[in-house]
Amino acid sequence: MQRICVIGGSRYFGKLLVARLHAAGYHVTVVNRGSVRPPAGVEHLVADRDDETALAAALGTRTFDVVVDQVCYTPVQAAVAARVFTGRTRRYVMTSTIEVYDPATAALPGAAAPGTEPEPVPEAAVDLAGWTVALDLPWHDAAYREAHYAEGKRQAEAVLARAAGFGFVSVRSAHVLGGGRQEFTGRLAHYVERIGRGEEVVVHEDAVPTVFVHHEELADLLVWAAAADFTGPVNACSDGPLDVREFAAAVAAQLGREPVWRTVAAGEEASPFSFDRHCAMSNARAKQLGFVFSHTRDWLPGVVQEALRSAS
Repeated sequence: MQRICVIGGSRYFGKLLVARLHAAGYHVTVVNRGSVRPPAGVEHLVADRDDETALAAALGTRTFDVVVDQVCYTPVQAAVAARVFTGRTRRYVMTSTIEVYDPATAALPGAAAPGTEPEPVPEAAVDLAGWTVALDLPWHDAAYREAHYAEGKRQAEAVLARAAGFGFVSVRSAHVLGGGRQEFTGRLAHYVERIGRGEEVVVHEDAVPTVFVHHEELADLLVWAAAADFTGPVNACSDGPLDVREFAAAVAAQLGREPVWRTVAAGEEASPFSFDRHCAMSNARAKQLGFVFSHTRDWLPGVVQEALRSAS
């Protein structure tokens, strides 16, 4: 029986990941700070992943076939994990984010020329081998981490990619939807509530498409990535990018309403999923490796209905 360690796994698609790994017959160990217990039959270790001594002590002599890290946000956390898990696992899978491709937070190659249609962003747009890592920045400060979320993820990936003790995979997730009350970001609820009340939805004048993934599909992809043998980054997004107007219209169709728009210029604040810069990902690599994606329009109506039931 293969042994898999999940760091985090206490909410949303992380909980689903743990349940699916357990149901698939893996011996699953969850490491978290103890606020949420995993399901019956899953080993539970209580430790703060930021405390290297405590984490190593909690793990004891355990070794794993795979580690799936759901809560790695900074290069400091990644460096701790690299030291603790070298010699304990052959494979390390980190959940990352579409925000690593945000051109507002880093100078990335391959930007579309003015007046041309941008191509979906491939994994190679972020060069982990050459990415600068700065461990001395105030990553311990919560406000700093939040303000530098994308850069923290990029640097965390870079640290783990350069670790010599295990094969590394980063799963760069699109915007995750579904799960009703579990969807803690409030972004879908923003649309359900505003459109339902006939209030304005604020969008950029030239909003560009973005990509989404259902929370169950992301859990499935993480299970797949844990069991596979490829390494490197992989983008996780359903087929069918949507711009904010298309997204809001899909929500409105389930409500029997028409969206009320207010348009703002690039650079101004707008509703979630309204982007004035391109960072929609390509999922071609995951497909080439054998993962089959759904289409956003196939599951989005059901996700909106879940959100409506949760709000009632």
